[in-house]
Amino acid sequence: MAAMDEEYEEDGWINRNNQPVAAGAGVAGIVGGGGGGGAEEEADGHDEPLENPQEVLGECLSKFATNDYIMEPGIFAQLKRYFQAGGTPEQVINQLSANYTAVAQMANLLAEWLILAGVRVTDVQAMVENHLKDMILKTFDPKKADKIFTEEGETPAWLTEMIEHHTWRSLIYRLAEEYPDCLMLNFTIKLISDAGFQSEITSISTAAQQIEVFSRVLKTAIAKFLNHPDDGATAIQECAKMVCHGQHTYVYSQVLIQVLSQEPKGGFIMKRLAQEITKYALKNNHNVTPITMALNSARHPQACEALTSMLTRNALNPADITVLYRNYSSPEPPPIDLIRNPQFLDLLVDSLFKVGVKINQEHKAKYIYLLAYAASVCETPGKKGQPKGHRNTNKDELKPTIQAVEKVHTICNVNRGSTELIAEISTLYNCIRFP
Repeated sequence: MAAMDEEYEEDGWINRNNQPVAAGAGVAGIVGGGGGGGAEEEADGHDEPLENPQEVLGECLSKFATNDYIMEPGIFAQLKRYFQAGGTPEQVINQLSANYTAVAQMANLLAEWLILAGVRVTDVQAMVENHLKDMILKTFDPKKADKIFTEEGETPAWLTEMIEHHTWRSLIYRLAEEYPDCLMLNFTIKLISDAGFQSEITSISTAAQQIEVFSRVLKTAIAKFLNHPDDGATAIQECAKMVCHGQHTYVYSQVLIQVLSQEPKGGFIMKRLAQEITKYALKNNHNVTPITMALNSARHPQACEALTSMLTRNALNPADITVLYRNYSSPEPPPIDLIRNPQFLDLLVDSLFKVGVKINQEHKAKYIYLLAYAASVCETPGKKGQPKGHRNTNKDELKPTIQAVEKVHTICNVNRGSTELIAEISTLYNCIRFP
């Protein structure tokens, strides 16, 4: 409502800094219709010695004949062109005054009357702003907005002022979602993000247009996940939805989270977040298995290929299980994170403990070994003096965990009645303590 605080003087509208302003400057230019199309008026009045004076006069007079042209941001540039082409003051005064309808001033006057009648200033402000927002949404022209933006040569002052107010930021968000290819809107979104308002950018398509903006929004989402453990499920859902917006956002985010998961402090939390995002992607029928494998197993192509085959089909098979078993029972096994894949673990658990599922007896021990290995083995980074990338593996709990899994498998794989299962509760209780 800055216009309400302005006073009219002979030289035009004077703001708090005693600088002439034009009501509707900037905003009027990016909406279709109105005061003669603001994009054209931004032609900054460079001297054109080769222009035909008669053509210049005709062009200027045509613009002066549009409603409220005196309020347009390019009025001074056009007046300069007009007089340089030999125009007379009387004619331009008559044109501008005859077509002056004072739309902006009448809006200010009506607003002042409402305030005098007892309506709260905030309510009047909301009325004016909401009506202006509706008009802009109906008549916004992205091509004209881009033309104004490029002709300015720098960030317009009115645009910088607009993003300081939540009302106009919300308008920019809506327009950016409707016109994703508009350069001016994309630049404004970056300005909003630079100003620290990235948490307001809830539209994923809007944020994903620019890597800097998306990075800030992703950072905010991760921080929310870390700082609100009580609401972790909701935070994970929001973060996963944003990351899975597109292939480029998924790859970028997962690589970033993968790097963070290597940090000594909080790395396991980041690993959990990455797994939940992968789970969300699979649930929404996105084939992200190759990306997941590439992030975790570049040095172990055999294990990677076997696991990728099963995850892609969402089914286990003895041949690939044998390859994994051979790799993880070797003196230099692949990283344990590779088989700590939630999808793979779910498949193993279902195959071993779901009633009615049959496993080839020749390979059952391999299924059990891989599940026990994933659950019980601990890896720590190598110490100084050891080869780069070396990991120290602790398998102290592997054997008892294998025995526990075998016992529970024997109990659960047979269709028993409740009375028989009650007798096995003690055994089940002892087994679930492993690892």
